Amino acid sequence: MRCALATVVVLATAPTPARAEEPTPGLSQSIAPDQPLVNGRATLTAGHVDIGPRYVDNRWSVLIHDGTQARPVWRKPDETLLRVSDAALQTVPDDPAYAFLGVDAGKRVYVVPQTQNQEVVWLGWNTQDPRVMQTVDRGVTLTLLGVRGPGTLTTYLQSGNFAPPKPLWRSVDSKAQPFWAEVNTHTHANWVFSEPGIYLVAVQMWADLITGGKASATGTLRFAVGDGTSTDEAFAAKADIPVPVDQASPGGDRAEAGEPAGNSPTLLLMALTGAAVLLAVGLVLLLLRGRAARRRAERERDTQSEGRP
Repeated sequence: MRCALATVVVLATAPTPARAEEPTPGLSQSIAPDQPLVNGRATLTAGHVDIGPRYVDNRWSVLIHDGTQARPVWRKPDETLLRVSDAALQTVPDDPAYAFLGVDAGKRVYVVPQTQNQEVVWLGWNTQDPRVMQTVDRGVTLTLLGVRGPGTLTTYLQSGNFAPPKPLWRSVDSKAQPFWAEVNTHTHANWVFSEPGIYLVAVQMWADLITGGKASATGTLRFAVGDGTSTDEAFAAKADIPVPVDQASPGGDRAEAGEPAGNSPTLLLMALTGAAVLLAVGLVLLLLRGRAARRRAERERDTQSEGRP
């Protein structure tokens, strides 16, 4: 009985990804299925940029949607440098609500803002590729796998001026940091870099498919933070970021469309079925024990009644 209850408690309290709600109005967009994937290095210094999943040669991939020009295109993360200039410098407010940044109040940090600054690259994410919307069941999980850089990276959402900030990713945390994005959503957030320099940010995107399989892929974002950071060195930097065990995809990197990934739904169903059986057995035992106790009590009462004068 105790084992059954413990199993149910574990299943009911298992961690689930945070939800990345769309906090800023005016972010509606649609992505045409024929937008090209462009090869070759590109440095993006300002304008609209998203990361997002897309199928390339029938494989699930993490790409960068470049909307900085009149004609949007997709780019590979390894070939794309996101340059965060000194125009992004802001002062950390003297407010306990921002203690999660891990930076002293009054210090200057580099911020890619949630609300667009025309002088700074504007980075968000979308789940709006047409084939993604056709094949994904409900939404996509985005997970921070690791960060290499001279300082810390924190990504957070804040809805309005008076709403508390909602941290999504913190490079100082070693635990899994997934968040959930519904299909056909487009969101921007605040990206805070504590120091200038080169940052390599490994992310993973995976989803359950309506076919019953899973799709998963990883990508590494390249940032050159600060005007003095070398573009050539940023492109040459190696993204040797180990993936913590608790941050790995449940089914591994399954990139083929519709490919089954592991038995996690089956295992969950088996666990739930086993827990239900154990609970049922426990209830039956309790009922039988209760009946036996009542019978003993009745016999003792009858014996006492017969012994009375």
